[in-house]
Amino acid sequence: MLSRPLRSPRINLIPLRTALSQKWKMEDYETNVLPCWYSYQSSMDSVKDWCNWTLISRHYSNLQYCLEYEADKFGLGFPNPLAESIILEAHLIHFANCSVVQPTFSDPPEDVLLAMIIAPICLIPFLVTLVVWRSKDSDGQA
Repeated sequence: MLSRPLRSPRINLIPLRTALSQKWKMEDYETNVLPCWYSYQSSMDSVKDWCNWTLISRHYSNLQYCLEYEADKFGLGFPNPLAESIILEAHLIHFANCSVVQPTFSDPPEDVLLAMIIAPICLIPFLVTLVVWRSKDSDGQA
């Protein structure tokens, strides 16, 4: 017979509660950000040129603000995995065909190129002459 009463093992439930709380927060967050996504999609449907930043910046900023606001409301950080996936989805759907146009550089006209080459070449002998002349003057004063 046992003289001591049986005790249940000590389990720290705080991390488990925190994990479950985070899971519920993410599920509630997911439910609340769906209207943000639907609003963004409907506003982007009215835009003709998705690659023109002046036309889409307001809609994109509204989506980001909505995602941040909802994350803050649930005590979640931003960006979070769900917000990142929504923003990535927006980029894949709306901006996949937008590319940054790189300016094409071409050679300058021949007369400008010739002037850019000859000017330093002519300047070097003049500067050497000036340095030699000034050093001879300083030798005479010393």
